[in-house]
Amino acid sequence: MRFNRILLSTTLIVVALVIQVSVLARLQLPGAVPDLVLLTVLGLALVYGHVGGALIGFGAGLLADLAPPADHAAGRYALVLCVVGYLAGLAKPETGRLRSATAPLVVVVGAALGSTLLYAGVGALVGDTAARHVGLGGLLFTAALYDLLLAPFTVPLIIALARRAENDPLGETSPAAKATDVSAGWLSSGTGLRIGSQRGGMRMKAAKARVARAGRIKGVKRL
Repeated sequence: MRFNRILLSTTLIVVALVIQVSVLARLQLPGAVPDLVLLTVLGLALVYGHVGGALIGFGAGLLADLAPPADHAAGRYALVLCVVGYLAGLAKPETGRLRSATAPLVVVVGAALGSTLLYAGVGALVGDTAARHVGLGGLLFTAALYDLLLAPFTVPLIIALARRAENDPLGETSPAAKATDVSAGWLSSGTGLRIGSQRGGMRMKAAKARVARAGRIKGVKRL
């Protein structure tokens, strides 16, 4: 992954995690908690593809596992978001442009349901039965509902930021920059150089004429 991708992804994930832990988790909504970290991973995966989505998902999940007040085994949510980021990245359009908002919303609903089921399944394997006490059906419904309501305010912004970072001049040279370089090279090796040489020749001729006139004036004074 390029440096601008890593920097942007890290910043967005940290901001999303802070907001989720300090704000969304304290709203005491019934059922699940709105998962801003999941939505951030989805937005980045739709731009960077399945490989980038898997890497970003793993890193984001690991941060969520270690961030207080985490009450589950480290690596559990990292596995969930790694799988979700990979699958969401497969939905990246070939042209890089989303034709409608339907596809991202379907991805959000599928990711919300899939991540909840996978998280509960991994918890059952390690002996965590919290999902049974809360009610898996209620968790699935509220997770999909909250993420779907939050997605229009977050996913488009994340996608726009990621696309803008892809055109960062500090990264690869953009087509406009390449065209500018080609134009500059053509001017320096073609018309511009010839014009410069002509101007230089005219200056030299003017200087020689002034020297000759000065010599003639001095000769007249000597006489």
